[in-house]
Amino acid sequence: MAYICLLLSGAALLVNGLTLLGRVPGRDSGVFNVLIGGLQLLLCIAVAVAADGSLPALLSITGTFLFGLTYLYVGLDALAGLGATGLGWFCGFVAAVAVAFAATNVAVDPVLAVLWATWAGLWTLFFLLLALGRDIGRFTAWALVLASQTTTTVPALLGLAGRWPAGGWWTTGAVVVAIAVFVGAAVLARRASPRSTAAAGVDGATPVEHVVAAPTAAV
Repeated sequence: MAYICLLLSGAALLVNGLTLLGRVPGRDSGVFNVLIGGLQLLLCIAVAVAADGSLPALLSITGTFLFGLTYLYVGLDALAGLGATGLGWFCGFVAAVAVAFAATNVAVDPVLAVLWATWAGLWTLFFLLLALGRDIGRFTAWALVLASQTTTTVPALLGLAGRWPAGGWWTTGAVVVAIAVFVGAAVLARRASPRSTAAAGVDGATPVEHVVAAPTAAV
């Protein structure tokens, strides 16, 4: 179940990143987020019921549950205009939990620990963007697009194939990828984008104000 949710999160992150760049309409993204978030929550509830109080089983779905709530919140905000400040503070909470998961997985699964650290970085960007109003919309968007495939889709496909990455070389590679995601996002964010300017509304609001984005066992 975790790998399936991770794969779904890869799609959600990509769509949300493209939405922030003004390439996907807000309502389209909103519906997609509601579907992804709702499906992840349903899967988590099914696992929780089957777990019958097993703490390890419940712990394994905690991250997916938090990310599913994020996607659902993003979708509802886009469709109903609820406001993103509360979502931003929730993302700050999720980022803190992700840091804890990264720390606890260092000895058990180093690759997963690096992935959790990367996701913590993404949710920190959401917190800065949505709760504190920092002007990092394009940087966040490109980080989402780059992380969507490298930290979710590829690991999910490897896991589904029974080849979840493990070992020193994989860990080193994961660290390199994580750094490349944020460095690459910074480089791409500096480039002028007429399409993003055109996507701004008549009130001067960018896609960030109209649709908020968020990610992601996983995610």
